Amino acid sequence: MRIAFATLALAAAFSLPAIAADQVEKAPPTGAYKKVSELVKIPDFLPGLGQLYVDPKTLPAGPFLAYDREGRLVSTVYMLPIEDLSNKDKRFDDLAAPGGKVDHVDIYFNAGHPGVEKPHAHVVLWHVPKADEQRVAAK
Repeated sequence: MRIAFATLALAAAFSLPAIAADQVEKAPPTGAYKKVSELVKIPDFLPGLGQLYVDPKTLPAGPFLAYDREGRLVSTVYMLPIEDLSNKDKRFDDLAAPGGKVDHVDIYFNAGHPGVEKPHAHVVLWHVPKADEQRVAAK
């Protein structure tokens, strides 16, 4: 009986990450995520990022989930305020990638925009290969 229970518990534990990834794989994601374009005045689709969703409680850093025009997850984005990055007492630990496996990472400066007005760094955790970044390019 203990072996059967232990086996069931292990199977459940290893299937949890897959369940979580499935909940964000297609837009709209489940849970507390809201479409960013409904929270602040920005376009519904941002060239280079895609259509963004965020749990408002996690602002300004995120994670933001970014989807292509077909509603497929392409990246997880963090928007980390520059003033926080230059503060030796501020840390960003355990940044999650709700979309699962990360193929590559881009980091770049942004001077600010609606929703995250202060200068910040975009940390983009791409879930797709470099060649598939064009799925969120301008058309």
